Amino acid sequence: MRLAPAAIVRLDLGHLWLPWLKFTIPVHGFLIKHPGGAGIVDTGYGSNTELIKDYRAVNTPVAAALRRHDVDPSDIRWIINSHLHFDHCGQNAVFPHAPLYVQRAEYERRNDPDYTVVEWLNYAGARWELLDGEHEIVPGVRTVTTPGHTPGHQSIEIDTTTGPALMTGDACWTVEMLEGEAPREGMMEDVPTFNRSLEKIRRLKPASIHFCHDNRTWQRTA
Repeated sequence: MRLAPAAIVRLDLGHLWLPWLKFTIPVHGFLIKHPGGAGIVDTGYGSNTELIKDYRAVNTPVAAALRRHDVDPSDIRWIINSHLHFDHCGQNAVFPHAPLYVQRAEYERRNDPDYTVVEWLNYAGARWELLDGEHEIVPGVRTVTTPGHTPGHQSIEIDTTTGPALMTGDACWTVEMLEGEAPREGMMEDVPTFNRSLEKIRRLKPASIHFCHDNRTWQRTA
């Protein structure tokens, strides 16, 4: 017997200036209010913004963002990281009790200081759960492999009352990119692979799409 559908709450976790693209982006994570226990998709970046000072980061603690929705960090049962760039996993350590679901290809890059902020990932007691492909984490919450931004990138599909919703991580940054705008130079490690993943996202025909770096939510129209 499957549980009732989950609800998705966007968490505003700050914003960054991207020095190589010369513009500012919002940073979002997502609280998943699941009937089997709350989870989080992506946790933003850490509070020690001196480690990323070139990004002019303005941080919002994920614990404070959760409490605005009457959720305590201790209530979180699981975390899914779309990938391990610092702005998607930088507050994982707030939840040392929760398993961290990530693709193995991402985990293998966690100690590369040119790839992420290693200090935010290597904390005592981190409970890594490594995935090799697509997997149902809890009933109605599934990972979808979407490489291109990074080789081990994954998006997350969640059953909701209005149909399946997709959190794209950095597989697709904005509504415009979903609708065909090409990514700017430096956004994707592998552009041909990104294009294939974007087509995969479209073929899934989600009812809604939630972005980590766009304040808007895309909704499918009839």
